[in-house]
Amino acid sequence: MTDVALGTLPKVAFDELESPTRRALRRLFKRKGAVVGLVVIALFVVLSLFAPLIVPYDPIATSWSLVRKPPTWQHWFGTDDLGRDILARVVYGARASLMAGAISVGIALGIGVPLGLLSGYRGGFIDGLISRITDAMLACPFLILAIALAAFLGPSLGNAMIAIGISATPIFVRLTRGQVMSVKVEDYVEAARAMGNPRWRIALFHILPNIMPALLVQATLSIAAAIIAEAALSFLGLGQQPPSPSWGSMLNAAQRFLTNAPWMAIWPGLAIFLVVLSFNLVGDGLRDALDPRER
Repeated sequence: MTDVALGTLPKVAFDELESPTRRALRRLFKRKGAVVGLVVIALFVVLSLFAPLIVPYDPIATSWSLVRKPPTWQHWFGTDDLGRDILARVVYGARASLMAGAISVGIALGIGVPLGLLSGYRGGFIDGLISRITDAMLACPFLILAIALAAFLGPSLGNAMIAIGISATPIFVRLTRGQVMSVKVEDYVEAARAMGNPRWRIALFHILPNIMPALLVQATLSIAAAIIAEAALSFLGLGQQPPSPSWGSMLNAAQRFLTNAPWMAIWPGLAIFLVVLSFNLVGDGLRDALDPRER
């Protein structure tokens, strides 16, 4: 190997020399859709984090002299029915949507992955019990279940995130269980078992790391679904409560003025569309980049 210049190595040899993480990142950045999605997501994250430094207006400050004004140089996105700057509300509303997406999926992962790992690895009565509960929850549509839970818990952003997280949990339980049942019969798992490793160590250190790519892809796609769910709950008054800005509540307020002030609905709707599309593009890119059959 030392006598051969690296530039003359075949592509397969380079793939073998690269670490799995670097190889996955290289494949991911070759996909233009995924790169565009990452850029859009990064832009919204930066806007939400540094909103006070970027937006010169208070998102909850009203002005009766600026009610439903069209976009101008002072107010790029126009103003709403209470004279509030829509650009400021869209930027600050990104905080609620991105936080709801990340935290709710984190809740689903924190509950669903251990249950799926236990169900798939142990089997027997525990597997049957967890699977039947999961099937019962999956029988109810995701958004309907989230609305019911949010209505039961009470209207607030925190309760909405809990409701969305619990509603998304069965997806991760079923995915984790299926992946574990596929992986636990592999030779390296059998070797770890033959060496006397306890069950918990095999599950956590031999099985879980090898099913993480599938979970990562599903988590990315689930964030997009969680953002839509948060917007729907806020639209119904079960999420972020006024006057705090939220894309869903902005659409709810805009529905009464679609003819006279369409910009009130265009900008929050466009923000939801861009963020959800971006997460889906990144999820598709990750699916291809983490596929072991991809070369």
